[in-house]
Amino acid sequence: MILSDRDIKKTIKEGKLVFKPKLDVDQIGPASVDLKLSPIFKVFHPERNSLLDIKKELPKDFYKTYKLKDAESFVLHPNNFVLTSTVEYIKVPADLVVRVEGKSSLARMGILVHSAGFVDPGFEGTLTLEISNQSNIAVALYPNMHICQIAVEYLSSPAEIPYNKRKKSLYSKQKGPMGVKTKNLF
Repeated sequence: MILSDRDIKKTIKEGKLVFKPKLDVDQIGPASVDLKLSPIFKVFHPERNSLLDIKKELPKDFYKTYKLKDAESFVLHPNNFVLTSTVEYIKVPADLVVRVEGKSSLARMGILVHSAGFVDPGFEGTLTLEISNQSNIAVALYPNMHICQIAVEYLSSPAEIPYNKRKKSLYSKQKGPMGVKTKNLF
C-alpha cells in the first residue's frame, strides 16, 4: 500500500522515515516526496577508458567528477548519461520500501531519471540517480531542482534481514553519487 501525504508526514514525525536535511513543505505531494538534485555529477571518462568490463573492478579514473555551485548548470547532451544523487540523505526502516520515479515534466523533455527504482528496507544514504538525455537537444540541470519523486510503501511485515544487515550490501550509508561496484554481479 502506497502511503498518502498524511501517512508520509506521520512516519516522518514518528522518526521512522528520516530525511536530512529536513524536507520543505512543498516537497511532500499527495502520495510522494520530491527529492532535490545534488551539485555533484559523475560522467564516464572515455578518453581514458573505452570499456566497462563488469567482471573487473573499475579503475579509479573511470569517472570524471564535477561539483557545481548553486547557480551553475550541468548541461546534459543528447544520448548522454550521468550519475548524480539526491541532496537528501534518507533512512528507510525495516517495514517500509521506497520506489524512485522520475518527474513527468523532465520526462517530457527527454530526461529519464532512474535509481534502480527500488530502495530496500534498511537502506541509509543519499540516492544515486542515473540520468540520461533521450531527446535531440541539450538540457540544463541545476543543483537543488526537484529531480525525482519517491513513493513510500508498507511491507507485509518488517524485513527479516534489512539492507543495512546484509553482507553483500554495497551502497549503505553512501553520500553523493556512487559509481558501480561490480564484485557482487556474479
